[in-house]
Formats: sequence, structure tokens, C-alpha cells
Amino acid sequence: MDYVWSPWRMEYIQQPNKKEESCVFCKSQVCSDGPDNLIIYRAARAYIILNRYPYTSGHVMVVPNTHRPDLDQLDRETRGEVMELANLAVRTIQSVYKPQGFNIGINQGAAAGAGILGHIHLHVVPRWHGDTNFMSTLGMTRVLPESLEDTYWRLKQALDKLAPPAG
Repeated sequence: MDYVWSPWRMEYIQQPNKKEESCVFCKSQVCSDGPDNLIIYRAARAYIILNRYPYTSGHVMVVPNTHRPDLDQLDRETRGEVMELANLAVRTIQSVYKPQGFNIGINQGAAAGAGILGHIHLHVVPRWHGDTNFMSTLGMTRVLPESLEDTYWRLKQALDKLAPPAG
């Protein structure tokens, strides 16, 4: 079979950057918590927020309050709190969704896949055996079994039982 070049294969590289000028993480943290801003927990230096475009149900991010592009630009206390909140997110997601594993990581810089370059954040993605499907590859879409609002309330209720009062 001969290779046929198709422009959609290079779409993610050739498209102009259409990202918002202002930081979505900075904007969300000044709003009241709820399904609209997707923040499910706040600590002193960072917060846990649902990913608006999740890979799986329960995909959250831990975001420092401070707008910095790189992990080494955060103070030690903030880096420590980000890790503690990642652990809390794993425990919370485990109690609700019972995943068989997790992807936990930071995409620092455009070459590493960072979607929001100026504000470092850590992803916590629950995983199950066989949870990938053809829809992401061929259909360029993701299939989730519940709405973001349902995910928000399920995780928020579980988190409220596991964690000290947010603030």
C-alpha cells in the first residue's frame, strides 16, 4: 500500500495557536468553586481541578496558585503541596472509580505536550486495562460514560470525606 499524505495528519503542528491569551488556571481560581470552574478542592498553595477535556472520567489536575511555567520556579512548600494533593487525588479517584492504575505526570514545555505553557500543573489520570479505543485515534474524539458535572459532584463528595476542609 502506498503512503498518501494527508493534511489532517499534521494539523496539530500546522495550526496557529488558538489558545486564550489569559491563563485558564488563573481565571478559574478567582471564581467560586462549583461545576462551572471545576475546582473540587483548595489547599493553601494549590488546588485540584477537573480537566475540562479529560482522557478518562476522573481525570484531574493539581495546579499551584502561583503562575509559573516550570516546576523549579515554585518554592519547595508549593512543590510539596502539589505532590500531597496528587496523592489525595489518587485516593479520592480510587474510592469513586476503582481504577486499576494511574498516569501521574507533568508536561513541562511545548515539546513535552504542555497544553497550557505558562502555568505548570500535574495530571492525575485513572486507567483501566483496555481503556483505550479507536474513537480517539480515528474519530478524533473521546467517549466518556458521564458528564463533567456528574464527575465533579462524585469526586467532590468523596474528597469532602477524605480531606480536611478545603481552604
